[in-house]
Amino acid sequence: MKAPRRHAVAMLSALLTAALLARTGDAQTTVPPKDKALIFSLQKGGYVLFWRHPKTDPTQADTDTLNLDNTKAQRQLTAEGRSQAKATGESMRALSIPIGKVISSKYSRATEAAQLAGFANAELSLDVSEPQNVPPLEARRRATELRKLLATKPAAGTNTLIVGHRPNLQDAVGKELADVAEGEIVVFEPAGGLDFKPVARIPFESWAQWSAKK
Repeated sequence: MKAPRRHAVAMLSALLTAALLARTGDAQTTVPPKDKALIFSLQKGGYVLFWRHPKTDPTQADTDTLNLDNTKAQRQLTAEGRSQAKATGESMRALSIPIGKVISSKYSRATEAAQLAGFANAELSLDVSEPQNVPPLEARRRATELRKLLATKPAAGTNTLIVGHRPNLQDAVGKELADVAEGEIVVFEPAGGLDFKPVARIPFESWAQWSAKK
């Protein structure tokens, strides 16, 4: 085969490969129907989103749990966790998901996540703060208060966001949520009183994928 012909064949092969990869990429960027339905529901509002704070440093410990103003004695977000917090807020805005009331734990890993996500108006509450080294009665009170929050319908056209911890969610809802990962959001449909039901679990990675594919 002559050199010009070999070059032409090679060029055609490269173009075909690029086209195939482009088509494959298009297929991969399609949001699954169930995800589209969830995004559409969240865009209409009416849900309570419980967000477990993003990634933290597991080598750190909370050493002054009765004085939550002492943030230096608490487990902190890592650089990756701070990036996750920013990305989650940006994705919610890119997807036009309306967030109304925001309630955050008083632990710095939660308050910082709320701020980095763009929710500087978050209400800080002991009711969603991790019940470490507190009397059993106080731990039960926090679980009851969280159940009330999960059951409370948000203002029309908005979703409520709670930034908290896995132990609180497990105490309030049950062991089926004991595996909620850092940065994951559990979506609840409130029904008033103490009635609610979990309807979806959204890992951190899904937010960026959805906002990139919208």
